[in-house]
Amino acid sequence: MALELALSLAAPALAPAFVLWGSPITWLEIVAVMLSIAMVWCNLRVDATAWPLAIAASALYGVLFAAARLYGEATLQVLFIAVAFWGWWQWLRGRGDDGQALRVHVMSRRQALGVACLALAAWPLLGALLHRYTDSDVPYLDALPTTLSVAGQFLLGRKLIENWLVWLVVNVFSVGLFALKGLWLTTALYALFAALSVAGWRAWRMRLASA
Repeated sequence: MALELALSLAAPALAPAFVLWGSPITWLEIVAVMLSIAMVWCNLRVDATAWPLAIAASALYGVLFAAARLYGEATLQVLFIAVAFWGWWQWLRGRGDDGQALRVHVMSRRQALGVACLALAAWPLLGALLHRYTDSDVPYLDALPTTLSVAGQFLLGRKLIENWLVWLVVNVFSVGLFALKGLWLTTALYALFAALSVAGWRAWRMRLASA
């Protein structure tokens, strides 16, 4: 019921602005793309403005993905909004293990292994849930970037440099997923995100080296 209401209210924004490669590009998708690009640019610069931009972009993408029956991705946006508030607080008031203001740092091997195992274990579980309880036609393809994105968002919130590697995997995989669904503008966005993930990794490495 809530989903149907949200889609009904968003109907004007879901109207096509133009058609690209046979698929309609909606006004909502255009605005979401613009906010997302601004968000990643701020993340690259370690600018906390990224978090309110992330909240706005996630709200729009939640509606867009629900309309495309990508329910894992749609649900992920709700989680992103919650984590974004947490990440915003972390960047403004968070502290590292040394008690100092939170800064860019690296994970231990044990932490990296733990995050990888949790994300990969959650993937088939989420895929099974989407397969059983929704009408998604790509439940397991939808579930993989969803679980990895949760990991990436938490790493980003704690300014862990490895978040960029996780986002690179998510973005490359998502290019294929969104192309499959005909979301061409978002496909192009995630191709750009993949390039920005590499740029972000390099920029944070330089910041870490100069610290």
